[in-house]
Order: sequence, then structure tokens, then C-alpha cells
Amino acid sequence: MTRTSLLLVPGVLCSPRLFAAQVAALEGQADIVVPDWRKAPLSIWGSWESAARWVVDQMPAEKFALAGLSLGGMLAVEIMQFAAERVTRLALLDTGMRSQNEAERAVRRARIRLADEGRFELVLGMQMTRFIPAYRLPDKALVDEVMTMCGEIGVDIYKRQEELAAIRTDRRPDLPRIKCPTTVVCGRDDAATPLFLSEEIAKAIPVASLVVIEKCGHLVTMEKPEETNLILKTWLERRA
Repeated sequence: MTRTSLLLVPGVLCSPRLFAAQVAALEGQADIVVPDWRKAPLSIWGSWESAARWVVDQMPAEKFALAGLSLGGMLAVEIMQFAAERVTRLALLDTGMRSQNEAERAVRRARIRLADEGRFELVLGMQMTRFIPAYRLPDKALVDEVMTMCGEIGVDIYKRQEELAAIRTDRRPDLPRIKCPTTVVCGRDDAATPLFLSEEIAKAIPVASLVVIEKCGHLVTMEKPEETNLILKTWLERRA
């Protein structure tokens, strides 16, 4: 039986640590690649296409299953613009496909400015309130793991990721063209990419199903790893 090749794309401030639980749970089922932003030239963040092409270049296989979280999900849909024939199935976790309005871009510019001023720890603290629901913040093990992950990415990559996110294209008009089996996943309490964004993605893709993880925020893979693992396992086993 041919093993599935699986590409898991992390989001902003996310190292491969984001998918550690999924790699451990699914490595018997798939050959898994998790791109490490620290190994990419900073120039990839010059455009969505260049970042997406660098991601695809990490794959040794011609065809693969593709999953991404947040900015990783946006990059996954960017990959569908030029390599859809290589993608056997798609999973979009806690992501959105809308472009940014001026107010949203201003917030991103403010975070970049703080990072430039040497206040990266403050930026990380701000991001924690978006990444993790208030009721999970007392979970020291979870918060420490997320903070460690964000620290691994560092200031330079973070700033370029924010700059890219600020200029993203509205990909909603492209969603109906996605033909491969697609699963859309969102934490019920996601503050960074609220549930309605996942609902509109699932509605727009003809072959998509939506799974909502209860009592969970933005980082479903780390907050609810066992539930996320089961969702992805079912997705990988789903017949086209």
C-alpha cells in the first residue's frame, strides 16, 4: 500500500513544534513534511507566491495531502492556485481567506513597530491573547510551549510574516474551484480567526466539511491535540 505524503504548513510565529503531536500520531500513516521557517531565506516573504513555492519545494513527492493552520492555511490555498493537480486532499485549520482592511493593516504595522523597538516580548504577550483563550491561560504547560515556539521563530521572520499577511489577496472567489476532499477545522473560541471565517470557507468549497472543536482557541493542534489528530486521521482516510 502506497503511503500518503503529507505537508503540514505552520502559521505566523509557528515552528514545526506546532504540529509535533500530529507528526507523532500520524507518522505511521503518512510521510510528513513540516516546513521550518528558520531554514527559509527571508526573501520568500516578498510575496505570497514566493512563500508558497518555497513550501511546495520542500515536498519530495509529486502528489501530497496538504494542511495548513492560520497563515499556513492561507499559503495552502495559495498553493492551490498553481499546484492544485498535486494536492490529493486539503485541510484548512483556523484560517481565513479575506484580505485585510486598513484598520487591520494598521494593527499589524503597530505590532511590527513594537518589534522594531525591541519590545518583542510585549508583542508575544499580545499574541498570546489571540492564540489562547483566556480560560486556558492558567495552563502553564500550554502557554510555555506556545511561547517557546514563538521565540524559536524570532523577530526577523515574524516581521516579514506580518508584512505579508497585511497584503494578502482575498481568496474567497477562488474557493469554489477547489475540487479535492477538504476539511475545514476551527476552535469554537478562536479569537485570531473567528469561526465565521471557517464557516464561509466551508460553504464556498463544494467538497468541504466543517469541524468545530469545542472549548478551543486558535492553536487547535496544541490545545486539543487528540481531537485534532482524530480529525486529520479521518481526513487522510476519507475516500476521494
